Order: sequence, then C-alpha cells, then structure tokens
Amino acid sequence: MNRENMKCQDPLIRITNFDEVALGYTYEQAMNEASRCLQCKKPLCVSGCPVNINIPKFIKEILDNNLENALQTINEANLFPSICGRVCPQESQCEALCVLNKKSTSVAIGNLERFVGDNSTFKMVELKEEIAKKVAIIGSGPSGLACAYELKKMGYDVTIFEALHITGGVLAYGIPEFRLPKKLVQDEVDKLVKIGVKIKTNYVVGQTITIKQLEEDGFQAFYIASGAGLPKFMGIPGENLIGVFSANEYLTRINLMKAYQNTSQTPMYNSKNVVVIGGGNVAMDAARSAKRSGAENVYVVYRRKKEDMPARVEEIHHALEEGIEFFFASNPIAIHKDDNNKVNGIECITMDLSTIDEFGRNNPIPIANSNFNIQCDTVIMALGNHPNPIIKKNLTNLEVNKNGTIIVNEKQQTSISNIFAGGDIVTGAATVILAMGAGKTASIAIDEYLKNK
Repeated sequence: MNRENMKCQDPLIRITNFDEVALGYTYEQAMNEASRCLQCKKPLCVSGCPVNINIPKFIKEILDNNLENALQTINEANLFPSICGRVCPQESQCEALCVLNKKSTSVAIGNLERFVGDNSTFKMVELKEEIAKKVAIIGSGPSGLACAYELKKMGYDVTIFEALHITGGVLAYGIPEFRLPKKLVQDEVDKLVKIGVKIKTNYVVGQTITIKQLEEDGFQAFYIASGAGLPKFMGIPGENLIGVFSANEYLTRINLMKAYQNTSQTPMYNSKNVVVIGGGNVAMDAARSAKRSGAENVYVVYRRKKEDMPARVEEIHHALEEGIEFFFASNPIAIHKDDNNKVNGIECITMDLSTIDEFGRNNPIPIANSNFNIQCDTVIMALGNHPNPIIKKNLTNLEVNKNGTIIVNEKQQTSISNIFAGGDIVTGAATVILAMGAGKTASIAIDEYLKNK
C-alpha cells in the first residue's frame, strides 16, 4: 500500500491568504496509513524520536479506533502532538529509521501524530504528589514548555517566565500561521495551565527580575530556555539601508503583530521585489510570507546546491509551487541603494562548489568576475541567530561558548549547579523537537538535583 499524501490548498489560492497549507488527514486516510505500520518488535522509529514517543503503540490505537488512548500514549512523552506533527522534521528522525524505507516509503508518523492531536480530546495526565519546591522556567518556547510539563507531572511547583506578551516562543513569533496556526499553539499551552503550571508574561529575566530575586522568592532550580533570538548579518555593504530586515523582525511583525491584516497597528513594509538570503526553514518561512504579503517577485539566494539546503524538503517543495525563485550557488556581496537610502538591488557572486569541506558538504568559493545583480526593494537576512546576552550579563559565573551559547553537561546542567539550560540557547538554532528533548532531559536532572539537595 502506498503512503497517504496529505491534501493541501491550491498554490494559486494559498498565496493570497495565511490559512494553513496542509489540510490534515481524513479519518479514512489515517486508518489506511496506520495500517501500513508493521508493529516491529524492536521499533527503530522510537529511538529516532528525541522525546521517545511509543510510536507503534499510538499507531495501533488509531487502528483500534481509540484516539483517546492514542493521545494519552503520545502525551506520556509529548504534550504537543498537534504542534510536533506539523513542524518536526520526521523525515530525518523517526521516519528515517522506519524499516519500510528499505522497500518503499516510511509510515507517515508525523501526519498520524497530527491527526491524533487534532481529533481527540485532552484528558488530565496523572500528577504525582505535590512537592513543595519551586522551579523557574525562563522562556515559553518548546524547550521550556516540555521541561515545565515533565516537572509538573513529577509534582513540582513550576512557573514559566516569558519575555513577550504571549506564550509559545518561536512557535508564536517565528513560524507562520500557514504552517502552524497560532490557535493550536495557545490550545497546547492551555493544557499546561490546566495541570497547574503558572505562566507569567512580560517578564524579561535579567531585566524585569533577576535570578537572584527569584531565588529570594523561593525558587530553588532554574531552566534557561530563552532561545536564540539575536539575528545574524553578513557584514556586507548596505545592510543598514531602508528595506533590509532580519528574518526575526520580518516574521515577528507578521506572526506576532499580524501585520498582514488591515486592522493591525504594526505596519508591513511595502515590498514588490524581495530577496531572502539563506536556505533553512526560516528562509522558506520569510519568502513564503513575503509572497502572501503582496510581493510580486520573491527570490531566495543560497550559496550551495538545492540538495544542501537545511530546510525541510516539504517546505522547499511548497515554496517552488508558490512561485518562489531560487538562485543556488550564489552569495550576496553588496546591497545597493537609491537616492533615498532605500534598497534598489543586491549584488551577488557565483560560487564554485567543486571542493568539499570537513563535514562532507560543498565548500563555496567565489568565482572571480561572476558578479550579477537582482533588482529588489527588500532584503531579508535568514542566516540564523545568536543567543540573547541578557541572562549572561546577570550571571557572571555562567560559562558560555565564544558564540554566546551556554555550556552544559550531558544532563543539561550549567556551570552553576542549580541552573540548567537547553534548546537554542545551548545548541544555536535547531528544531522544535530537539529543543523539547533537551527540556525533557533537563527535567530529569532537575528532579535528581532537588531530591539530592
């Protein structure tokens, strides 16, 4: 039996709206796809999941027409199936290890996880007896949410401190509505509130309140999950011109401030020809958002080949369907301006990809005299992010790498014994599910630390 393909909005229609592109499985599709699972005695797929969901079990429960049990099975390891089913790179994790890959295509584990999350009702998880010890989670992104969930199940008094006015971190400000509806994010966060996790928004730990003050208020352990929200730039001429954005700012305006809506108080830059620099999921999100925001032409400039792009294959495919044009083996060297200091073009150079670096990827080398120009009025830099330095400034004993990421051991413990960290603040920009995996690992270590204290 062939893998069930999920239906999507027509490309010509979806570029006119921010509604979700992938429409989800029907009941019949989910049953057909679940029936493909071989129910392996030694399921390799589970080892490919950073939070170790019992994948064969939840798929079997779909087949048994018991979605509530399927959800409970997932919730034992992961509170957020509707989110992870949409944004996790299953093709390189659990699905990559599916034994069906040897003869055909893997079971669509992510699609089935999404189906369960979207079509079943959350039931209260079993909580252990309350422990009179307070834990502070700094940041309400996926890593912080996962850690809070696990610690609350253990019985701890958990409070999340979020710098923004809404929860979700990168799930709220970074991933567009057409990939991850914000109502789903809020619904998933509400589950934490239902089980007793406290959430305080508009708290910038290190500015609004310090870790020392939190310790004085009775918090005994901390999990830093503040992400990596400081954008990177190339350092080329013209980056300070009007019309140059970091992908962070551009996507935050769209996702958090709803700048694409006529009623929004946050304006959207009036772009007709947009160039996005980068090849990851954030670059795809920025390019596709620009298209939906009225840009006539959107170009992605990436210094390697298409097959080298870190973005998910699905996102690249959708971008191509939507009319996004790609310049591969190309790199910007300067942004040009008009008389009003506004962007009117970007100069690029072609890259030679004949040599290989130490990681086995093409090593881009500029080809002399291969310069070319792209006419544009907007440039969006999607080159990754640095960690925000606010917390480090308030914790002088906290060891960090030269790039600002926090150094931790295998238990996610930092150089300060009662402070743990995980997610992008440790790894740099990575995936939602890897961040959640770090949060789960940290919760176990925090429990061990507090019990031994």
